[in-house]
Amino acid sequence: MRTERSLVVLAALALALTAGCGGNDEKAPTTPDTATGSLEQIASKVECEPNIQTDADELRQGNCTTDDGKYVLVTFATDRGLREWINEAKDYGGTYLVGRKWLAVGDEKVVTALRGRLGGTVEAGSSHHSGGSGAGGGDEEHSGHRTN
Repeated sequence: MRTERSLVVLAALALALTAGCGGNDEKAPTTPDTATGSLEQIASKVECEPNIQTDADELRQGNCTTDDGKYVLVTFATDRGLREWINEAKDYGGTYLVGRKWLAVGDEKVVTALRGRLGGTVEAGSSHHSGGSGAGGGDEEHSGHRTN
């Protein structure tokens, strides 16, 4: 009896959680298939001419400034390389748009705009930084995220 009650409670919780997600259904149909290709091919889809900062076998990184804002676009040789990079980078905070073997990192507003053109999934980093949202709070300045 207790197990049945637990299952009913879990089912009710699951239903409640999915019901709360209904607002996102409106955006789902407008999100394109996730972009694929080289750094330049992905950048062209968002009308960016990337300023290449890293050109290595395992990853390529370019800074972009478009009408959407400033962001960093990174492509990876492997899915594993992308996942290792993002798992480490998330400790620094930030908002990430993640595709297959690529990602874009920037302010949440910028990443949301890019998602409407590139597809992908949005992932958020840890927000453990101290201090307020004063000057300099928007630019990522740690390794791999310089936007200037």
